[in-house]
Amino acid sequence: MDDEAIQAPSVVVRGTRTGFSQEITVADHRLQADEPVSSGGTDTGPSPYELLLAALGSCTSMTLGMYARRKNWQLDEIVVRLRHSRIHAEDCSECETKFGFLDRIELELELTGRLTLEQRSKLLDTAEKCPVHRTLGSEINIRSSLREGH
Repeated sequence: MDDEAIQAPSVVVRGTRTGFSQEITVADHRLQADEPVSSGGTDTGPSPYELLLAALGSCTSMTLGMYARRKNWQLDEIVVRLRHSRIHAEDCSECETKFGFLDRIELELELTGRLTLEQRSKLLDTAEKCPVHRTLGSEINIRSSLREGH
């Protein structure tokens, strides 16, 4: 058996066939995911795409905070606002995909503090280098397998 397969997973998600509500365990943390009522869920937690946006937003904010601390810049607060949508590929001039639909994430930063225009610009560039941003922008290899249930 592969060494990776026997290590404890970092995230476990449990659900049933009766609805969309999911129980998520991340180490000692418990989260919920669900779909909104308008999509057939019970809205007991964020949707999977909202969790994805939360991962990107929190990583972006952490990265900017760390960078500003290293540079000793006066960055007092970071607010990251995100939105996910599906767009026609033909409506995206900067995208490689030209046919069908593609996912678009709009990320807006609000940086509070005594920062120069140059520092703000550098922070915007740095936001695009956070690890989750790089992961979402790269090829992702997901290997699925089946495990025997009870």
